[in-house]
Amino acid sequence: MSRVSSLELPPFVELYVGDFLWAMMVYWAMCLVGLRWAFYAPVLAALVFAYGIEFSQLYQADWINDLRHTRLGGLVLGFGFKWTDILAYTLGISLGAFLNRHVLIPALQRKSRS
Repeated sequence: MSRVSSLELPPFVELYVGDFLWAMMVYWAMCLVGLRWAFYAPVLAALVFAYGIEFSQLYQADWINDLRHTRLGGLVLGFGFKWTDILAYTLGISLGAFLNRHVLIPALQRKSRS
């Protein structure tokens, strides 16, 4: 949504917010996959997944570029490596982990005590 051309968004939002939110979504998905994992495990898994996707963009073989030119392949694999995406992923996963540790987990603990 942050890259829809019909929206007039600031350039910063267009460039980075989508990657930030995508990485936060990856973190929450890892939390769901590993419900019984230690707190740091979904953080590490999300970072490895997000960084892996970004670094895979350095690989430009025909078969993977054909995948990238499908809608799903482009959304999942992306097209070109950018260091700023690594930063956006790190910040998105960090905010997700912060919210999990300091907002969600305490709220669930309070609810279970009442």
